[in-house]
Amino acid sequence: KLEGLKTIAVTTNGINLTRLLPRLKEAGLNAINISLDTLVPAKFEFIVRRKALLTSFRCLLYLQVNCVVMRGFNEDEVLDFVDFTKDLPLDVRFIEYMPFDG
Repeated sequence: KLEGLKTIAVTTNGINLTRLLPRLKEAGLNAINISLDTLVPAKFEFIVRRKALLTSFRCLLYLQVNCVVMRGFNEDEVLDFVDFTKDLPLDVRFIEYMPFDG
């Protein structure tokens, strides 16, 4: 409720989003940035290191999906992401993998 505040956003991998979304929207959340590097459930579980379901993205908020494209892991899914997002009210950004090795 701060004067001039137009956007309240959260960045998430979406695991708890379905459970928390009603309370977050009530608190004023109006944008979500989702880290989603694969649409393949087994790869998603490998990345987040737990058994998880891909969250539904039809939540009536502005969504932005960040996808880190990694050679040998998910570069074959770029067109799948384009197809997945073309009819949804969200933007997908493809981000270059930047290894941090020391």
